[in-house]
Amino acid sequence: MKLSISVAANVALAVALVGMVAYSSGSAKLGNGIRAASARGITATPKVSIRGTFQQAAMNPATAKRFQTLVEAGTVINQIAKIDGRLNIEEIARETSCVMGVKDACNVEWYGANRPKYLGPFQSYTPSYLTGEFPGDYGWDSAGLSADPITFKGYRETEVIHARWAMLGALGCLFPELLNKAGFNLPVWFKAGGTIFDQGIDYLGNPNLVHAQSAFAVLTTQVVLMGASEAYRFNGGPLGSSSDPLYPGGAFDPLGFAKDPSKLAELKVKEIKNGRLAMFSMLGYYVQAIATGKGPVENWLDHLADPTHVNGFAYATQFTPGQ
Repeated sequence: MKLSISVAANVALAVALVGMVAYSSGSAKLGNGIRAASARGITATPKVSIRGTFQQAAMNPATAKRFQTLVEAGTVINQIAKIDGRLNIEEIARETSCVMGVKDACNVEWYGANRPKYLGPFQSYTPSYLTGEFPGDYGWDSAGLSADPITFKGYRETEVIHARWAMLGALGCLFPELLNKAGFNLPVWFKAGGTIFDQGIDYLGNPNLVHAQSAFAVLTTQVVLMGASEAYRFNGGPLGSSSDPLYPGGAFDPLGFAKDPSKLAELKVKEIKNGRLAMFSMLGYYVQAIATGKGPVENWLDHLADPTHVNGFAYATQFTPGQ
């Protein structure tokens, strides 16, 4: 990682120098810079020699193409510097490394050896196989579940997929209760599925939209649609394919979040952090439903109305053996 960024930094520095010299607004500034460097005891090549070297590089068939490429890159870096209002070689090198595939360079705050750990400054040991390459890696694997690379890959994909479902599910559990506050008459989330065996499921409480009466038909539709989506994610389809099934992009990214590699690296971290929180939220919904027989919104409103008596401790003895 450090070697890759160092190489990229050297290349970016050389390109920036070529760009600044080739596109300098006047020879006086260049001459003053060389004289100032010489005054500090730094050996500098005379201005004429630099120009002569550039001319030879541009005219020599063996180096002309390389020289032109450097000049074009220098132009791009000058444009970046104008946009940013400053020339930050380190930042340009980091973004270049990120685009070239060095994942640790995409977001140094959450990736690599210096990323935050789950015990913060008190953590003295991190498993060698947890390198910070993937989003959400805080160096915790006390059971050694990810020691095998193949198993690690499978667990990682399973976690991300479950996290996405949990985020949708957590919102879906809240949505019916929130709509009921606006005048709808929808069943609480853990009773919604059972209504198909009674009077059928009405989408948004309106039988004219969707009135599902067959559990087999609903299950079949879900299997077909989800199977097609998963097959598309892995194998591609009419709208293209992706080299990374976990983050396919393309048709699965209509808003273009994946266009900026650095931004994508940050969004991956946000996704897994929110997804882990959603998975814990769903576990809380399950426990609440069993203990209180109510949905999360109603439980929350009851707690706000009487926080002293309506809380987890009030239900702590409900499942004690003998009670």
